[in-house]
Amino acid sequence: MCSRVYIKESLHELARRFAFAGQGDLDGLVDRIPRYNGAPRLVYAIIIQDAGPETDIMAPVFAMAVWGLVPALMKPSDRRLPLINIRCENIATHGLSGPAYRSRRCLIPVNGFFEWKYASGRDKQPYAVAMKTDVLFALAGIWEVWRHPAGIDIRTFAVITCPSNELMANISKRMPVILRQKDYERWLSPDPNPSDLMKPYPAELMTMWPTGTGVDSLKNTGPEIINPVALDPQRWNCWLS
Repeated sequence: MCSRVYIKESLHELARRFAFAGQGDLDGLVDRIPRYNGAPRLVYAIIIQDAGPETDIMAPVFAMAVWGLVPALMKPSDRRLPLINIRCENIATHGLSGPAYRSRRCLIPVNGFFEWKYASGRDKQPYAVAMKTDVLFALAGIWEVWRHPAGIDIRTFAVITCPSNELMANISKRMPVILRQKDYERWLSPDPNPSDLMKPYPAELMTMWPTGTGVDSLKNTGPEIINPVALDPQRWNCWLS
């Protein structure tokens, strides 16, 4: 499960690294990026395929969206929780994700994400996961637009997950789908089922490190959240063998 991400670059750097996408409504994120403890229900910059206001030509563009997919047809009285993650194995056939997967896929730019390794009981240790090159990369996602009863359209998204690679398997059975840059265009294309792209990212290109437990609380939002910490051998001895 992927339930925390971090973006340590500025809005300008985000736009520069993904310069193939139009600016869209990025200005609405000026005060929200960098974000070191990104959780569901917050607003993020995603990249979607959309037509501009003065043309019918579809092209990649930045858009603001809330993390937590709400199906377009869901009624306000429906108490189902938004989809934070969706498994790649059944994304095409799942009633809540199938339509979005076939025609509304997105890129989710991040510098990294967090995952927790659990010991006995409730004891858990957070890890930050990123590229070895420490650059921005894109998670695979799907998006929807939900009409709020007040008449406001709200764009929402979910992160797609797949089985873990060799690195991530040390702490979790699953990881978010990370897309290679060469696959961005196809992921955003009209191809209804690019299933071959939803696979574990090469472990040798990634790195991870233990962090402090500050990420557990959304009250903590500073850059120190991603700093590495030394594990206490007495506490985690069973994990270090």
